[in-house]
Amino acid sequence: EEHYNCISALHKSMRGSDENASLYWLARMLEGGEDPLYVARRLVRFASEDIGLADPLALTQAVATYQGCHFIGMPECEVLLAQCVTYFARAPKSIEVYSAYSNVKACLRNHQGPLPPVPLHLRNAPTRLMKDIGYGKGYKYNPMFKEPVDQEYLPKELRGVNFFKERRM
Repeated sequence: EEHYNCISALHKSMRGSDENASLYWLARMLEGGEDPLYVARRLVRFASEDIGLADPLALTQAVATYQGCHFIGMPECEVLLAQCVTYFARAPKSIEVYSAYSNVKACLRNHQGPLPPVPLHLRNAPTRLMKDIGYGKGYKYNPMFKEPVDQEYLPKELRGVNFFKERRM
């Protein structure tokens, strides 16, 4: 149980921007014999779940830390983990993507009946038959325009839904 208590304390300390406590919980885990790759894997998740778009480089930092730990192992990799944990404690936090993705999952799970079809203009048309029945018809290829194009990307049943702003859980 202490294994889970310590990782919880590490997460909550980083989430709370307490770099001092974050290093303490990291060292307590590593000095207690915790697998550094377990900690590194948890940091990869933390980078997206808790820091997210507030600092998109956090994910790169976490993956680099995981790879570094894999390459050199203990005890040398402890400083890599310490750097990453400190970076995460100091980083701005955002759960915007985590919340939006949770809203999308809730929308899918709570949907009654068959899921809406992919709009025809978003479907690829690799065959003549598919082109003839309207696959890809009217699709606007954004790179050919100087400005973003006005085009629907969600099924008609979901038009106007904004998973980033609406709570759908």
